[in-house]
Amino acid sequence: MSAGRGTPSVLTHFDPADLLDALSTGLLMLDAQLCPVYANVAAQDLLAFSLNSARGRPFTELLHEPAPLLLLLRRALDSGAGLTQRELALRPADAPREARTVDLTISPLPGLTGRHLLLELADATQRQRISRENDLLARLDGSRLMVRQLAHEIKNPLGGLRGAAQLLERELPAPALREYTQVIIGEADRLAALVDSMVGPNSAPDRSPHNIHEVCEHVYRLLRAEAHAGVVIHRDYDPSLPDGRFDRNQLIQALLNVARNALQAQDEQGRIILRTRAQMHVSIGSTPHRLVACVQVEDHGPGVPEHLRSSIFYPLVTGRANGTGLGLAVAQELVTRNGGIIEFESEAGRTVFTLLLPLGEDP
Repeated sequence: MSAGRGTPSVLTHFDPADLLDALSTGLLMLDAQLCPVYANVAAQDLLAFSLNSARGRPFTELLHEPAPLLLLLRRALDSGAGLTQRELALRPADAPREARTVDLTISPLPGLTGRHLLLELADATQRQRISRENDLLARLDGSRLMVRQLAHEIKNPLGGLRGAAQLLERELPAPALREYTQVIIGEADRLAALVDSMVGPNSAPDRSPHNIHEVCEHVYRLLRAEAHAGVVIHRDYDPSLPDGRFDRNQLIQALLNVARNALQAQDEQGRIILRTRAQMHVSIGSTPHRLVACVQVEDHGPGVPEHLRSSIFYPLVTGRANGTGLGLAVAQELVTRNGGIIEFESEAGRTVFTLLLPLGEDP
């Protein structure tokens, strides 16, 4: 090489394992008994295990409900051919509620002594969540437009019905007969109020700096007044959360609707947790945010029925015989108006609704 071009740098004491540990993709090598031989840092973090403690144990013992993965691994070993599975749900045995969604590639390694498999694990949890949120927001936009059009069509005849009942009331000779017109007027007003609740507020959010814990404490006091004596409400707050810019009244109403839903899912004995956490670099839909407040309402009720999970935030969708199906729909509308979104995860005995709200910025 000529003197003017400089000399290339030389790596000394370079360990290839350091390069593999720097990857964001998890790499995991299994022997013929499906025991871990090697795992880089990303794989250990993704599946919440330690390579030192996992050696000599079948890898599937480290997972909760490993049957789908075991089937794929056996197929790769028997056929000697690689395979790929997108968005496979894996639950670490030590944290079965923290499901990981991964894109999995399995490659047999015939050159080694005995049969080995190389697993490539790409974390797809964030991508799946963003896709789910974008789909939810798109469907909410369509549902919101349909409800507003439906509300317009309903309120016009209701107004005519109410006006006719008032005119009839003036013409009735006997005061006792006016009881019936009052029933008509009262029911028309009730239906009009129900339609207004479906549509949600028409005004733009009045955003100003507020502390999220002041909102949580306000909702906590209201819940304590409504809860049965046997229902315990815990508070688990992250004191590091800074103030955010949002409409305080709208956020109180949204959180109260979610919390009341949790309260109604309890029997006379139960437990509800109000939890706050800070999350860094979170996307809400397709919009990235540097800092987000995560407000969770956890209950230990029976869970959201499977057939309602895809439509639970739609108006008039409810799992209770006496429910209106407006509480969660209105809550989602109010939170999205403030730049956030509501998500949930549910199983028998544990349901968590999560409000994600941007902090330190105007939505």
